[in-house]
Amino acid sequence: MATDISRTLEATIKTETDRTGKSILLLGPRQVGKSTLLAKLDPKLTINLADESMFREHVKDPALIRRQVHALPVKSKILIDEVQRLPSILNTIQALIDEKKGWIFLITGSSARKLKRGQANLLPGRVFEHRLFPLTYWELGEQFNLEKVLSTGSLPEIYLQDYGPELLRNYIDIYLREEIQAESLTRNIGSYSRFLDLAAAASGEIINYSALASDSEIPKETLRRFYTLLEETLLIHRLPAYTKIKGGRKALQRERIVFFDLGVCNAILGAHKNVLTETLKGHLFEQWLALQLIAYSSYHRLDWKFSHYRDDRGNEVDLIIDTGPRLLALEIKYSTSIKPKYANGLREFAQYTKKPVKLIIVYRGDTPQRLDRVSAMPYRELLDRIKVIAG
Repeated sequence: MATDISRTLEATIKTETDRTGKSILLLGPRQVGKSTLLAKLDPKLTINLADESMFREHVKDPALIRRQVHALPVKSKILIDEVQRLPSILNTIQALIDEKKGWIFLITGSSARKLKRGQANLLPGRVFEHRLFPLTYWELGEQFNLEKVLSTGSLPEIYLQDYGPELLRNYIDIYLREEIQAESLTRNIGSYSRFLDLAAAASGEIINYSALASDSEIPKETLRRFYTLLEETLLIHRLPAYTKIKGGRKALQRERIVFFDLGVCNAILGAHKNVLTETLKGHLFEQWLALQLIAYSSYHRLDWKFSHYRDDRGNEVDLIIDTGPRLLALEIKYSTSIKPKYANGLREFAQYTKKPVKLIIVYRGDTPQRLDRVSAMPYRELLDRIKVIAG
């Protein structure tokens, strides 16, 4: 399979650095391609803090980076990988930027938690900050395969290489278990490991912390702390409940939580090499579509707000996108055909929302359909035309 994939952020970041001379802070989970993307900008110096020997050099000698940068020509680019391992280095970077020699720093990080806990200087006003996601539908283009992304996810190496699925187990063991323990992000690694299995099984579901605590024998507050840990290490997205409704209808307030990559989620459960059932594919398809739209909003600086809806009468809407002027309410079905009942939750929601709303059933069929004020459209059409549809 071809491996040359152009990332959506490539052109954006190149334009930003060329036009403004400002530095870049690129956040994202491990293995989403942060280093590969920034390496395309031809840095003259690379400091990989994930490399133990290089990490130790800079821990022992904080002035080393200053001497290395001063040896470079002005306007050189410097790549700093996995900066959360040594947050204090950002103070030196700020001082170097303020020398106004035109040096451009390309900085990656995979843990907002470590940066916050290290009281990191995130260089306000001096950097453009972006978040990188696994490969998206738009980036994959002709290489996109729905069955494959639902099973093995779309981390670049895992999706693009024949041996990729074999790496998923290592990803779980090294990044999600050992690294959490090594960085002392939690001291109770046994409970955390058990929690990780429960969290993967509950990905895409409405979270009931009391029920999870009872099933796992992990205290409810510890569960909340573990979920926060996953969020701050950029491994999950939260979908809060949509509650801005009128007319006496009561909206339930529990959130949904979705793992950043379906392959990683499947691998935690040992299911990434299994044949997926149609029911499981439907569950994963709903999460995948939400992840694509979250990435689209982030990449295009749209600041969309994502949520879900369930009311006290059992009516549900899988995904609600608040674009500002209006809402998109999406019912997401893995089916290749449309049944009238798919529109029920959307119609109920439309009666009680306070904002203008577009009601859409997204499915795997080939042709658009209309059910009164509810549109049914193929998922590819939604994604290909999302800018127009959201506008």
